[in-house]
Amino acid sequence: MKLTVASIKAAKPADRPYKLGDGAGLHLQVNPNGARWWRYRYRFGGREKMISLGTYPATSLKEARNKRDDYRKLLERDPPIDPSAERRANRQSQANTFLRSNSMR
Repeated sequence: MKLTVASIKAAKPADRPYKLGDGAGLHLQVNPNGARWWRYRYRFGGREKMISLGTYPATSLKEARNKRDDYRKLLERDPPIDPSAERRANRQSQANTFLRSNSMR
């Protein structure tokens, strides 16, 4: 059953974390403190993996579905690309943008 904005807003914290599934590996994890995390579960190289897509409401239902679809496209490529490794590589390349000039030495 697909999630709706109303069902997400109605989700109340419980004693233990629980998941609300949206389909195709996407689910919303509701934690006891009330935090809601989007998670995408997938298989790569014969192993099950999970990647975080952000928190609700900072990441909307539509945005989470779009991110999931983007990651699914990476997995369907030939050769497939691990979404976790791709995200890690993108973060690392963005972190190394500072260039030191010779005049600063």
